[in-house]
Amino acid sequence: MDLLILAILLNSSYFKTNPGIKGSAHSSGKVFELDNFHETVEKFEPMIHQIIHSLHIYKNYDEFYQIGLIALWEASVKFVEGKGIFSSYAYATIKGRMLTELAKAKKREERNAYPEEGFWEYRKDPVAEEPLELAILLSYCDQLKLKEKKWVIMTFYFGMNTKEIADKEKVSPSAVKKWRNGAMDKLRMNKGE
Repeated sequence: MDLLILAILLNSSYFKTNPGIKGSAHSSGKVFELDNFHETVEKFEPMIHQIIHSLHIYKNYDEFYQIGLIALWEASVKFVEGKGIFSSYAYATIKGRMLTELAKAKKREERNAYPEEGFWEYRKDPVAEEPLELAILLSYCDQLKLKEKKWVIMTFYFGMNTKEIADKEKVSPSAVKKWRNGAMDKLRMNKGE
């Protein structure tokens, strides 16, 4: 945990904006040393856990604990003596940061739909979407010309569209449309009989 806190301190924007200070000066002018922060963490760690429990956080507990530590660090850097009690300021800062993160997490969850685990195990019935059997399909095509039969088979068995059939047969799409119209007219007549 000491390495994590040290990494937080070294990556803090406070050090990046005040490189000559080397992490020993407080924004209010008072000295703030790493050892003092370790003591602060030990003193306020129960408060961080209490805030997490009061907000009923059970998912990502470690993440919120880290958010609490970062908020405690920022509170200790920004606190100005004489403007209140540090424990109250730290409590408000930590809880506020956690509430902000909870709101962000809720927005992310609402924006992204995560299907339940059973969704991924669901398999479609292969028979339900299977194309018409070729033999059944050909039984309707007895009175059709060869090109009209090709259109019926390529459309209903292979699921091809007009352009794909035209490309495969090396004819124009209008020729395929004529095959379609002839086949549909004959199939309608067969249905009416």
